[in-house]
Amino acid sequence: MVVVVLAAHDPIDRFWDWQGQSIRYWQFGDRGAPVLLVHGFGACCEHWRQNIEAIAQQATVYVIDLLGFGQSAKPDPTTVRYGIELWAQQIEAFRQAVIGQPVRLIANSIGCVVALQAAVNQPEGYTGLLLIDCALRQIDDKKLAQQPLGRRLGRPLLKAAVRQRGLADWLYRQLAKPSIIERILKLAYPSSDRIDPELVEALYTATQAPGAGGVFWAFINLFDDPLAEQLLPHVQAPVTFFWGDRDPWEPIALGRQLADFPCVKAFVPLAGLGHCPHDEAPEQVNPQIVEWLNSSPDAG
Repeated sequence: MVVVVLAAHDPIDRFWDWQGQSIRYWQFGDRGAPVLLVHGFGACCEHWRQNIEAIAQQATVYVIDLLGFGQSAKPDPTTVRYGIELWAQQIEAFRQAVIGQPVRLIANSIGCVVALQAAVNQPEGYTGLLLIDCALRQIDDKKLAQQPLGRRLGRPLLKAAVRQRGLADWLYRQLAKPSIIERILKLAYPSSDRIDPELVEALYTATQAPGAGGVFWAFINLFDDPLAEQLLPHVQAPVTFFWGDRDPWEPIALGRQLADFPCVKAFVPLAGLGHCPHDEAPEQVNPQIVEWLNSSPDAG
């Protein structure tokens, strides 16, 4: 494959075929060991737009749309099982086919669990993980016993409801609107300063692609998939957590519990920031990402 060096301010969509599905990715820079950026649920390459230039000064950067998101293909969930293992397999196949060497992973939200699964599946392929506000998957059945009684009693009804694809499609249509996307982003970004039309448009465009509603239906039915705390004991690469202390969905108090695993070398709270601190406050987070890159064993 011919590698094209791009300027971080001028992304060019590139596409890679994986198991007959088109996967979009970007590539920037030619310095140092490679880094792969992995987005969270409903996001895409554009979610890293504020970080790429800083990272590309230190490393060769790859950014990928997971299957079912962004501009990657969205096959119907009757033909593929969306979930952590599938996306981890995608990351590993991309690493082998496109990057061709061990890589550091930077991930956000559900992408963090995907990164952990990839590192467990192929330990020699990953030299370090920076996980930003990792999804704790509190709705997973394995955590049901920790939930309040009302939620435990209501779980069968919830499952029965979300299994109805017609109902899920209706809900998706209500959510997949620019105004609703902006409202959700304001929850995730307490400061709201970085919620610009470019981000809203990128996320909205992805929701309108054929098959996007089916991916949503599959995701909200993931009641039994890997958890970060199940994977961390088996990770050999060093792990660092960044965590916004105003994350409305993944409380930092619960996140701190992940710091107890042997592979975790640092847990960095980010004051005043929410679920996507890398995009909410890049001027605060980018220097810390660069510091992490420079401290990695394969820096340079």
